[in-house]
Amino acid sequence: MKKFDKTQFVKLINKNKLLITIICALIVFACFTTAIVYPFTNSNVAQVDSLEAVAIRKGDSGSKVKEIQRKLNELGFSVGNVDGIFGSKTLQAVKNFQKSRGLVVDGIVGNATAKALGISLSSGSSGNSNYSGGDIYLLAKTIHAEARGEPYIGQVAVGAVVLNRVRSSSFPNTISGVVYQPWAFTAVHDGQINLEPNDSAMRAAKDAMNGWDPTNGCLYYFNPATATSKWIWSREVKLTIGKHKFAI
Repeated sequence: MKKFDKTQFVKLINKNKLLITIICALIVFACFTTAIVYPFTNSNVAQVDSLEAVAIRKGDSGSKVKEIQRKLNELGFSVGNVDGIFGSKTLQAVKNFQKSRGLVVDGIVGNATAKALGISLSSGSSGNSNYSGGDIYLLAKTIHAEARGEPYIGQVAVGAVVLNRVRSSSFPNTISGVVYQPWAFTAVHDGQINLEPNDSAMRAAKDAMNGWDPTNGCLYYFNPATATSKWIWSREVKLTIGKHKFAI
């Protein structure tokens, strides 16, 4: 057997040092890349898929599509017949609605679009679970008394103002407390609160309770043509819907 020559071995190593360095670097890079890519291509993608799974888009069908179609029709974005099939007309109506609300115009009803429509994508959740039938009825009576004749979105907005007050520490924490707070609503003092609410007011009350707030948190509204309070004009107006200005 040939005797091992240590000196010759060291010379060989030094001669190929650059090649060995390159090979080691490639091995380290490969391990690092795997560590970065592998989590993304597994858990992260699964998260994205799960988020996309709750969105409703063209080709879907069912009761949730019917709910979307009904809501779009009510808001003036016609889908034609409410048939529960997400076809081309529904797609265009969704895009038109998204454009009108400043949302991403992709024709997909995800969380942001659903919230703007005043619906929940989760079939098991209900935004009005904390309210009783009496609460819904009283809110509908308030909407009917204060906003009948207003566009549907304006009726929902009035209901949303009532609920925003319930959530605010500056007002009573119940619907009845807010509605019957002294001098809060003209309709209470002139007796119109006792009128029977129509179907539109009932639906608007439920939409408001389900989370649809066209006012984005406003606590006040008034009709500038009939408002007699000078104080209300001191509030910061955020938007106008129909004859009402909504303010904070």
